Amino acid sequence: MGVLIASLCGKPGRSALLAAMNESSAWGTTEHLLARISDGIELSNYLFIQANSSEDTGLEPPTPLPRPGQPEQQPEPQFEFASGSDVASFFTQMNNL
Repeated sequence: MGVLIASLCGKPGRSALLAAMNESSAWGTTEHLLARISDGIELSNYLFIQANSSEDTGLEPPTPLPRPGQPEQQPEPQFEFASGSDVASFFTQMNNL
């Protein structure tokens, strides 16, 4: 049974079995290439607007199209940094030990 499933997963093309087993196979080569082209065009338009505008446009950089089988992008955590006085008091306490 394992040999049959392995041979079916290795075959080119789309199938309902392969799509159910592996989410990334839902798109073919054409869809991945079109998404890549779309991402490139959006990025080049963004860079063109940023380079040719004299003021800040307030535009956010474009987000790439989500691909099947890739995990959702998690936002980067926002870190809270210590102030200068907090750092100075920490080193003062460490020096007094």
